[in-house]
Amino acid sequence: MPAWDSYKAEAKARGSLAFELYVVHSTPAKTPEDLKANLPDHLAYQSKLEAEGTLVFAGPMSDETGTQMQGMGLIIYRAASFEAAREIAQNDPMHLSGARSFTLRKWMINEGSLTINIGLSGQSVALS
Repeated sequence: MPAWDSYKAEAKARGSLAFELYVVHSTPAKTPEDLKANLPDHLAYQSKLEAEGTLVFAGPMSDETGTQMQGMGLIIYRAASFEAAREIAQNDPMHLSGARSFTLRKWMINEGSLTINIGLSGQSVALS
């Protein structure tokens, strides 16, 4: 298996985007009450990261059936390095308190598309 930097260079040579982001899979580690107690500080932290341009996407995830919320979350960061992304994740109040644990992965984005429609007078935004 090639090293990450070698794989990234090969992807770019093939014409892929090879854009790196960092993905946090956050899972409950304590009771629902602990999660609720930390939610205001967690949301304030996420809002701060969004305003800084660090937070790309974040939100809850369902179980494997798509019908139940399990308290799991996915967070995607822009960061200068894996270590910087780990520090950002560790400083999330949910993780600092131990209410949640997390795994961190580097994600290389090669393909895909995103459409954003912004309605100025209606102050609306739609993603597709």
